[in-house]
Formats: sequence, C-alpha cells, structure tokens
Amino acid sequence: MKLASAPVLALARLLALTAVLAAGVARADDYGDVSGLLRAGRLPEAQAKADQYLASKPRDPQMRYLKGLIQREAGQTAEALATFTRLTEDYPELPEPYNGLAVLYAAQGDYEQARAALEMAIRNNPGYATAHENLGDVYVRLAAQAYCKAQQLEAGNTTVKSKLTRISAQCP
Repeated sequence: MKLASAPVLALARLLALTAVLAAGVARADDYGDVSGLLRAGRLPEAQAKADQYLASKPRDPQMRYLKGLIQREAGQTAEALATFTRLTEDYPELPEPYNGLAVLYAAQGDYEQARAALEMAIRNNPGYATAHENLGDVYVRLAAQAYCKAQQLEAGNTTVKSKLTRISAQCP
C-alpha cells in the first residue's frame, strides 16, 4: 500500500505545481491582455478586463495600476486620482502610483502636488528615470510660473523674457 501511495503523492504534487504555474501564466496573460488593449486605445475593453480580474483579486497592485492608467486615458480623472491614491496608501513603497498621481496633478496645473508626488516616487526608487524626467518637466513649469509672476510684478524686467525663451514658455 505504501508503494502505491508514493506515486499518487508525487502525482498530486506535480498537479499542484502545474496548477500554480498555470495560474502564474494566466495572470501574466491577463496583464498582457489589459496592457495591449490599453496601448491599442480599446479602453472600454481594457477596463472591463481589468475589472473582471480585480473582482477576484482586488488588492493586486499591478492590475490596479493598469486600471488607473486606463481611467486616466479615458478622461476619468477623479477615478484615476482615487485609484492611484489608494495604491499609495496600500503600497506606499511603490513609485509608479506616485508618478501616476503626478501626471494627473500636472495636467490640472497643480505643479506643487505633482512635484511632491514625484519626489515620493524618486525617494522610493532613486533609479526611476521616468519620475526624474517628469520632475524636470514640473520644475520647468514651476520656473515658468515664477518668471511670469516676476513679469507681472515688474513689467520692465528685461531678463524675464529671455529666461522664458530659454525654457520655451510663455505667460498666459
């Protein structure tokens, strides 16, 4: 009897391992499917697939991040802000949700909040090149705001215009 149970036990382990590996492949395919739909601009389909996945795995940070990207691209700014904010609360060590927040804040003209979010992203991952690039863009916008304010306060200031030209910005 013991001889018969060893092969059965080995087979059970093999089946369990196969199920675990298959689940990992299925998850990777789900991420790829949602990402592909997002890249193709098929936002309703991408959102439906992300929502379907999150119904069974609501805390999955990668799919939640993809959902935030979909919401942002679909113009659902409030929803995307909420998604990225919840991700920073649940996973404060991840830099990408902070970058996602920063992009939304910058699009609304809130460069101070964008700067703060990007600094958190960089604090979490100093090698995150996209966050560094976005922070540079935010600093340029902050500089333009400061130069425009200086021009408002002192219309005769001749150096402001050349500085605005160097950063390719104009006052509204």
